[in-house]
Amino acid sequence: MSAAENSEQHDIDVSLVKKDFPILSTQMNGKRLVYLDSAATSQKPVQVIDAISNYYRTFNANIHRGIYKISEQATEEYTKSKDKLAEFIGAKSYQEIVYVRNTTEAINLAALSWGEANVNKGDHILITQMEHHSNIVPWQMLAQRKGAVLDYVALNGDRSALDQESLEKQLEKNPKILAVTHASNVLGTINDVKAITRKAHDRGAVVLIDGAQSCPHMPVDVRDIGCDFFALSGHKMLGPTGIGALYGKRDLLAAMEPIFGGGDMIRSVGFQTHTWNDLPWKFEAGTSNIEGGIGLSAAIDYLNGIGMKNIRRHEVEVTRYAMEKLGGIRGLKMYGPDIDHMESRGGVISFSMEGAHPHDVAQIFDDRGIAIRAGHHCAMPLVEDVLGVGAVSRISFYIYNDKNDADAAVDAVGEVKRVFKLQ
Repeated sequence: MSAAENSEQHDIDVSLVKKDFPILSTQMNGKRLVYLDSAATSQKPVQVIDAISNYYRTFNANIHRGIYKISEQATEEYTKSKDKLAEFIGAKSYQEIVYVRNTTEAINLAALSWGEANVNKGDHILITQMEHHSNIVPWQMLAQRKGAVLDYVALNGDRSALDQESLEKQLEKNPKILAVTHASNVLGTINDVKAITRKAHDRGAVVLIDGAQSCPHMPVDVRDIGCDFFALSGHKMLGPTGIGALYGKRDLLAAMEPIFGGGDMIRSVGFQTHTWNDLPWKFEAGTSNIEGGIGLSAAIDYLNGIGMKNIRRHEVEVTRYAMEKLGGIRGLKMYGPDIDHMESRGGVISFSMEGAHPHDVAQIFDDRGIAIRAGHHCAMPLVEDVLGVGAVSRISFYIYNDKNDADAAVDAVGEVKRVFKLQ
């Protein structure tokens, strides 16, 4: 029985999970691969790989066009994936799920379609200092095009969470939209997006949640959160690259104009006029990423089989264990919520080591077969201007990581200290 079929267990058997991921049985630099960069992209279980392969082997055809059997099967499986994703995040129906390439494209769709129609000169757009570039640059571009004002919610004194006084002050400006990350890819901070959404709605703002780092790791319910838009990427939640989604409340999506034109997103076309297709298809021009939808469907099945609450519980346990070990190392500084606030921290540990550049740290990890990330993590304003460092090293855990992987990372830090002769 695969790990994904073991749906009722509360503790995740990582040894069983690892067997579902072919890449984890390989080596890197002659060592056992320890993959600790899931915040960048997740590895793929054989169930997802097989689902994609099966599509190409047995019913590869375009969707919405053919009246022959394999085209109808492709259409059914692709649409079914939207039903699964809608249920997975608590949307009302697949009509609120627009498939895009990734979280970045989802946010850009909202900025280009909703933003162009609703943000005017002098209006305020509100984001936060802990955002990924994907939730900064589209709003900078919109503000520049429309003559709007881009404001930021500051971080608190220890730079681990949003400053609530700053949030309240910025909301007093009555922003047209608030765009905020659910979980920071650098700090690991999990924001209380339900409370933030409620406050923003009280001031008349539309709310977009960047869920790239939350949807793969914890239960998400967009209706409970109350947000207007929610963006996510499939490749971070065990699915293939090139598939992501923008959830939008139906009334908002219905009022929005598409940003691409072409086939499949129209109901009719004349020489001078056209009419749009129904939701969500009016936003999806041309041939869809059919394999992406089918792969994402298999990924959702896998995650549901383990249980998102179980995944969240497991990541807290492994992250706490790693932080306890790393916290005793002289010269190592971790960023984000401390170990006493694990309820507001995801499975991300960004750190710096006095006397060693993060890129050198990552290289030594790589020599030992351990994959971590080093740099500004597409969050330059946060890392450079707020944290005051040029780069940080980052460990990120997922369902296929255990305490042995955490120990390997701690041992690698010891090797960094030895190589650089650090005290």
